[in-house]
Amino acid sequence: MASERQLKMSELIRKHAASFIERESTPQSLITVTNVSISPDFKNTTIFFTTIPEKEQNTALLFLQRKRSDLRDYLKKQMKTRIIPFVDIKIDEGERNRQKIDQLLFEENHKED
Repeated sequence: MASERQLKMSELIRKHAASFIERESTPQSLITVTNVSISPDFKNTTIFFTTIPEKEQNTALLFLQRKRSDLRDYLKKQMKTRIIPFVDIKIDEGERNRQKIDQLLFEENHKED
């Protein structure tokens, strides 16, 4: 279970990462930061994202991985904390699976009509 401090830091990183991505990305796809996890020592963070359209997620992953050091520099400027974590980027597969389940449930419920 994450501590209150970890949750606050995760939310702060999520907000700033979303702002950075919005500024740096192209309109080719919509990249959404869905979650941020941070290690208990605050030295590492993983930013999870999804894209619309879904077919652009691998391109977005490569783009975001190339921009990791720029993102960390951006976080250094925006956050007033002693430790700025090293950033890892991952596709949020859990969110994709949730969306697929929602779609299947929606289709099942409307099939009965």
